Amino acid sequence: MSPAEEILSRGAALLAAGGPVVAILAAMSVGALAVVLAKLVQFAGAGLSDRAGPRAVIALYREGRVADAHARAERSRHPAAALLALAIEGQARAVPEPRIREECLRRGAETVETLRGWLRPLEVTAALAPLLGLLGTVLGMIDAFAALEAAGSRVDPSVLSRGIWEALLTTAVGLSVAIPAVAAVNWFERRVERLEHEIDGALAGLFASDPVFAPVPATPHGHAHAPHAHPAGQQAAAARG
Repeated sequence: MSPAEEILSRGAALLAAGGPVVAILAAMSVGALAVVLAKLVQFAGAGLSDRAGPRAVIALYREGRVADAHARAERSRHPAAALLALAIEGQARAVPEPRIREECLRRGAETVETLRGWLRPLEVTAALAPLLGLLGTVLGMIDAFAALEAAGSRVDPSVLSRGIWEALLTTAVGLSVAIPAVAAVNWFERRVERLEHEIDGALAGLFASDPVFAPVPATPHGHAHAPHAHPAGQQAAAARG
């Protein structure tokens, strides 16, 4: 018998011993695995690993190199960098800052909600799998003790022991499904929470109340360029001179 055939044979025996509860848990595990694989592909394509991108954009912007900051933001695949590029473009078009903030926050919320999509089925799987396993165990124990009662004085310990291990099998399967689902949900949620903090920090850094972050005027061609010195900064320099 080949390894694949042996695995299939053991799986069939497991389903036969565990009954419908194990079949339900097996279907839930397949669904949870599909969601985890799809989310891994989605998170990998979202560019969340490029955490240095938004920081580089903020650093360039603080130096007054607005055009370079915008170009760096467009090269980065990180969602926060895309929002920074949007904010710089809005400043170049002299869009009021509250409107820029509102649009950036709206798009950021859409990105976060997209990344959170399909996490609820994983949470449901993580919560229901142990309960289904426990239900299967209780039902199996009922059957085992019913068979023991029916045997009367001709009690065969093997009948009871077989019923007990078949009953406990569903609990083991339920925990085997729930534990990876809980780990996956927490890992995905942590990545999303980190993205939320990175978006908030990037936008706060861009809109910080510093003269160098004054709205960027638009050139005749519509490109952003470095802001001029703030009048307050010129007066302070004159006073020091």
